[in-house]
Amino acid sequence: MTEIFGIPLPALLGQLLLGLVNGSFYAVLSLGLAVIFGLLGIVNFAHGALYMIGAYVGWGALEYFGIGYWWALLLAPLLVGALGVVVERTMLKHLYKLDPIYGLLLTFGLALIFEGVFRDRFGVSGQQYPVPDALQGATNLGFMILPNYRGWVVLASLVVCFATWFVIEKTSLGATLRAGTENPKLVQAFGVNVPRMVTLTYAGGAALAAVAGVLAAPVIQVTPLMGSNLIIVVFAVVVIGGMGSILGSILTGLGLGLVEGLTKVFYPEASNIVVFVIMAIVLMVRPAGLFGKEK
Repeated sequence: MTEIFGIPLPALLGQLLLGLVNGSFYAVLSLGLAVIFGLLGIVNFAHGALYMIGAYVGWGALEYFGIGYWWALLLAPLLVGALGVVVERTMLKHLYKLDPIYGLLLTFGLALIFEGVFRDRFGVSGQQYPVPDALQGATNLGFMILPNYRGWVVLASLVVCFATWFVIEKTSLGATLRAGTENPKLVQAFGVNVPRMVTLTYAGGAALAAVAGVLAAPVIQVTPLMGSNLIIVVFAVVVIGGMGSILGSILTGLGLGLVEGLTKVFYPEASNIVVFVIMAIVLMVRPAGLFGKEK
């Protein structure tokens, strides 16, 4: 059997594939953060809580109303996006002219409130969410048996990430969004409702977090703490990719998932810290991040 540095090739490829699955979650979550920070300048610490709420919407829809996974993929982003509208209109809009630290503190407080409410209502025990029937089973890839659902997670994440990147970077709508955040008075002079556009942008970022939550629900247990357990890693992904860089967040999220997978093969003890080691190195060499622009 072929070996690389003493590791059987099938085991190495298997870990890389599992790393790509984790990287898919990082990419979708960091994408939402990058959209909100890049276009609105908000360091959205509530993003992990919105991801958790998205997972709970999917779980609750099935548990209480019998609404399955595919409808949950539509329902959760809509409901969490609506929550994002309320948060932006009632709280965040008052902070845009202040130091960004106020937005960070507000969203951090919101994250604690959301987690507290769900912990009080559902406790800290994890809730199981079944894999949909259409994605049951596994596929033999020759070097590993890949659960079909995990393959779906990778595919769906790539589609969501690159569709979002295309809309923001390559369409007139995306150009209007970027112009509206850089020079709102000029864009408003052309008849664009900038405040509404800002609100919908935050809601879109929140909806992306909800999509990640529903995708994750059948893979991990749904708990009130699932967002806080992941948000620090996701922020590290955004920092490494470049704060506000849409493409940087996507590629860095996927890449760091692969690096984590390789670390688990060669030095498992370091797999939980390798992302932060890379972040420290990148900040020393290139403070703006791999894809960020120096100011």
